[in-house]
Amino acid sequence: MDKKNRPSWELEEAAHQKGYALVCGCDEAGAGPLAGPVYAGAVILPEGLELPYLNDSKQVTPKRRDALFDEIIASAVAWAVASVSPEEIDDTDILSARIKAMQLAIDKLAPAPDYALIDGNRDKGKQFALVTPHETVLKGDGRSLSIAAASILAKVSRDRTMEELAEQYPEYRFEQHKGYGTKLHYAMLDRYGPSPVHRRTFLKKWEAARHG
Repeated sequence: MDKKNRPSWELEEAAHQKGYALVCGCDEAGAGPLAGPVYAGAVILPEGLELPYLNDSKQVTPKRRDALFDEIIASAVAWAVASVSPEEIDDTDILSARIKAMQLAIDKLAPAPDYALIDGNRDKGKQFALVTPHETVLKGDGRSLSIAAASILAKVSRDRTMEELAEQYPEYRFEQHKGYGTKLHYAMLDRYGPSPVHRRTFLKKWEAARHG
């Protein structure tokens, strides 16, 4: 893998130079799906840790994500995942839910971080804001090793939850599409209607088309 296109320790080292001792990376997974919770991962990695295949979770195969998940939790100084339910996503909004999930994950870390590197360019929604000292990093999961590790934790945790939901609601085939708006998923919605784990606010266009 080309090291130029891989995350590095550069952002963590810059934070250390500013005086922050414990720096965590944080990322979320599942902002876009029609069903299931949104997840966030937060992780403090040992300085200089080398995980050869660690990258943005979207650039890693499912099998390798599973292997990296185990390596990250075995190596981390601290790690955590947190989620916000479909019901709360509907009651607030997806940005607020994403921010809440990230802060919940950061708050679970022990030892607590002094500083957080946050994937993306948003740190507050209508109802929640990040309170840990932090910086937002655009495309951070491809730039920071800590954020990349957090993206793996969030993605694998959410995928495993969707596989569990697939056992409860087999008709929707959640194990195949993980709740995303695929052709198969919409076909199952047309056939069965929404389940208790669907985000009703994400189904407004589908419902309008169905009843229009």
